[in-house]
Amino acid sequence: MIYRTLHQTMERGNIMLSTDIGIDLGTASILVYIKGKGVVLKEPSVVAFDRDTNKIKAIGEEARLMLGRTPGNIVAVRPLRQGVISDYTVTEKMLKYFIQKAIGKRTFKKPRISVCVPSGVTEVEKKAVEDATLQAGAREVAIIEEPIAAAIGAGIDIARPCGNMIVDIGGGTSDIAVISLGGTVVSTSIKIAGDDFDEAIVRYMRKKHNLLIGERTAEDIKIKIGCAYPRPEVMTMDVRGRNLVTGLPKTVTVTSEETEEALREATAQIVEAVHSVLEKTPPELAADIATRGIVLTGGGSLLQGLEDLIEAKTGINTMTADDPMTAVAIGTGKFVEALSGYKDL
Repeated sequence: MIYRTLHQTMERGNIMLSTDIGIDLGTASILVYIKGKGVVLKEPSVVAFDRDTNKIKAIGEEARLMLGRTPGNIVAVRPLRQGVISDYTVTEKMLKYFIQKAIGKRTFKKPRISVCVPSGVTEVEKKAVEDATLQAGAREVAIIEEPIAAAIGAGIDIARPCGNMIVDIGGGTSDIAVISLGGTVVSTSIKIAGDDFDEAIVRYMRKKHNLLIGERTAEDIKIKIGCAYPRPEVMTMDVRGRNLVTGLPKTVTVTSEETEEALREATAQIVEAVHSVLEKTPPELAADIATRGIVLTGGGSLLQGLEDLIEAKTGINTMTADDPMTAVAIGTGKFVEALSGYKDL
């Protein structure tokens, strides 16, 4: 009776005893999954700080809006590069901010957190993620590989003895893996992903149109008219930037055909990586993949025509998960739920 009254008081006061959290620690954005609530937070993994005082000015969406638009003393940075921590102190502060924003400060017990990392990271890089998460306020930390988290989040039963192929294209890395019986059989991680698509568009605009554009403009082009495979109808977009010849602002009309040309090299490397994993896959599992198809997850998989390109090059049916952006975060959250259930037993 006393316990029930205490529990009801906590519920009314919105105080949680403990929380299980899954974090998709991405190069481009961070997603936080809370047990029983789903994905509660999705923000860009960008931090703006003052170089003179070393104080943080903004984190997340507010900091992303500052990219390329800050005065000399304020720097907007991404503390994660190609799926790994490039600035430990800033990552720790960013994690602490996002954890507190997601669960609030009114907790009796520190949360149990599961964090995903690319499949190709070293033990040192894994330890850096674990330490940063513990410093940010975790009670326990479980590290999970991105392809496994993506498969769980996409609704695939990974415990069964059959082959499933996952291609997770994030901001900094693309992880390709064949999963069976809850583990990775063959995998590879390449440092070609969404950010490289943006850089390819920036380079193309400079070379073809003598136009200098920023990362945010390149991302807009990629989202609105970008494609990896020829579209049935050509789309166009007006792009503003700085003319490299005159040094003055200039507007250029870009077509979806041009974006396909700009992205060809990057997308070809992803297809090549898929091909190399298929070559190393045991024949029984390869037969399963031919039947079940390839599943795409991650924000990079939203590039128009990418599944058509992989299907055309491999001859295997390719589909994108229902919600590719949140698949890894949901999978990471479900992993920590399963882990906590197992430990409680």
